[in-house]
Amino acid sequence: MTTPSRTAILGAIDTLCHQYLQGKAKAVRLAVISLLTGGHMLLEDIPGLGKTTLALALARSLGLSFGRVQCTSDLLPSDITGLSVFERQTDRFTFVPGPIFHQVVLVDEINRAMPKTQSALLEAMEEGRVTVEGTTHDLPTPFLVIATQNPMEMTGTFPLPESQLDRFLFTSGIGYPPAEVETAIIRHGSLKHRLQDLEPVLTREQILEAMTEVRQVQLGEKVADYIYRLVKATRKHDRVQAGISTRGGIGLADAARAQAWLEGRDFVQPDDVQAVAPGIGGHRLLLREEGGLDRVDLMRSLMQQVPVPRD
Repeated sequence: MTTPSRTAILGAIDTLCHQYLQGKAKAVRLAVISLLTGGHMLLEDIPGLGKTTLALALARSLGLSFGRVQCTSDLLPSDITGLSVFERQTDRFTFVPGPIFHQVVLVDEINRAMPKTQSALLEAMEEGRVTVEGTTHDLPTPFLVIATQNPMEMTGTFPLPESQLDRFLFTSGIGYPPAEVETAIIRHGSLKHRLQDLEPVLTREQILEAMTEVRQVQLGEKVADYIYRLVKATRKHDRVQAGISTRGGIGLADAARAQAWLEGRDFVQPDDVQAVAPGIGGHRLLLREEGGLDRVDLMRSLMQQVPVPRD
């Protein structure tokens, strides 16, 4: 299935991965899938690996507005959503939108914000709107939150509650780039200044068209049953206290549709589910005790135990 919108999306991914975000192809693809399905993405890694650059480059290449929230322990919910300001000229209060009112929003170091501030993002991520002082305001479409999270062993961090983690479609790291790429970065410096010259390669209309096409990708009965059995397997493991939620199962189906669409098909195969399942399932597993067990590795292990439908 080749359409103008798919060709444009693939062109944007190729440009980003080869010119601006070398070594970050996996994270770029997952971010695009999140955008196409109306989901959001959480990047977990140490500082300095290009998480901010990824979000800014994605917004510029797709022609979307970009907002940034730098989380600190004294950040207030109104610093994210906005607030009403009294204007003497009109003798009334006027709502001043916060940075959440952009199409791509980078929430940097989200786990440095207090839990009350973190919860201010829940309605926005789930409903595509925010309520401030009793008035509901719709957010722009498309809408994508890319949040970054420092490792929990770093000082000044607050763990994200399970309800917030479940709002993220994907959790992924970036990792260190390949040796030759990192050497070139060290030699030539950061690419952030080049992003100012990055021209959009898509229009908002093309993105909305692509999102419509993704929703039309067929999910057969056998593949839907395969997704359910994967979800069910996470709930029965003796090391898991709570497995993937129904919301997570829906997210897995949506992401598999987007993966199939990017591969040029109008139907989902089990391979599409397997390609996106680790990033969707890992952060949703609540373990009985951590004990050094990696949740993504556990998710991959469970995938090997669930029979894959043939035909």
